[in-house]
Amino acid sequence: MTQRVLVVDDDRTVSDVVCRYLEHAGYQVDHVGDGAAALAAVARHTPHLVVLDLMLPVLNGLEVCRRLRERPDGVPIVMLTARGDEADRILGLQLGADDYLSKPFSPRELVLRVRSVLRRAGGEPVAPPEVLRDDGLEVQTGPRVARLHGRELTLTLREFDLLAHLMRHPARAFRRAELLDRVWGWSFGDQSTVTVHVRRLREKIEADPASPRRIVTVWGVGYRYEPADA
Repeated sequence: MTQRVLVVDDDRTVSDVVCRYLEHAGYQVDHVGDGAAALAAVARHTPHLVVLDLMLPVLNGLEVCRRLRERPDGVPIVMLTARGDEADRILGLQLGADDYLSKPFSPRELVLRVRSVLRRAGGEPVAPPEVLRDDGLEVQTGPRVARLHGRELTLTLREFDLLAHLMRHPARAFRRAELLDRVWGWSFGDQSTVTVHVRRLREKIEADPASPRRIVTVWGVGYRYEPADA
């Protein structure tokens, strides 16, 4: 089945290039130019992924991202941000965007990012399916389900992959650059992306996110998952 991508951008020059490259890559592409139209398009026919610019008329991209994350289908989101808008980019990641690119960007790189996010959304495993357990936390990598004391957690694609990767390597410290490479598949990028996702994960799995016990900071290095029996 051809995968459908919704491009949301009011810059016709940018959107034309993005749509053309995505269509050439084999995706069915729809385009709208404002935030309200984006929500209406998703309500009519849920796409497999949304390419979402943050600077939009009617409703801005951050509000669109927030409303999409209220939906139960968890449609993946790749954000487009203006270079230097770090605060908005971080807020977008906190709201649940799965990936981002800063303008100006390479259309070929956007296609690769879209393909990577869709591959993970489709459940294509990066490792053999397994069940990871620790002190009431259970992660099933096959169906991509995480539970804490029996309660299913609502995790974005990247949050799930980050948690699974850390649990798969307990007590091992990872640099942020390593996590970007192994979880996001980026050989370069803004390492604050990792920081934001760790913060969001802590809010969902830690009894006290301000004093985390599971995902701990290794000062000067990065993060590690600390198992309960360590």
